[in-house]
Amino acid sequence: MYVVTNRIDLKTGYAEKLAPMFTKNSGIKEMKGFVRTEVWQIDNEESYDQLYVNTWWDTEEDFNAWRNSDAFKNAHKGSKKSEESPVLNNEIVKAHVLTQLD
Repeated sequence: MYVVTNRIDLKTGYAEKLAPMFTKNSGIKEMKGFVRTEVWQIDNEESYDQLYVNTWWDTEEDFNAWRNSDAFKNAHKGSKKSEESPVLNNEIVKAHVLTQLD
């Protein structure tokens, strides 16, 4: 199992507004090896909102295929609005799951 987390810092008040855009299908569900996506709002920051967008994959290769796909490009097209982005910072963390208990 391979997990990719996008840690996103947002201006206060944007977490709940933006979270649903990460769980609309946009082609990811049809990708080989896709397991699931979860979006978490982190509670330990007071000066800004923080989301963790987590995607689970069967393998790292499956994730890389998603990153190189047309579906990924379409899902990540920028908005045409002239509105300033609420994103303050983001960091991608990738991990191999070595053990788990279900």
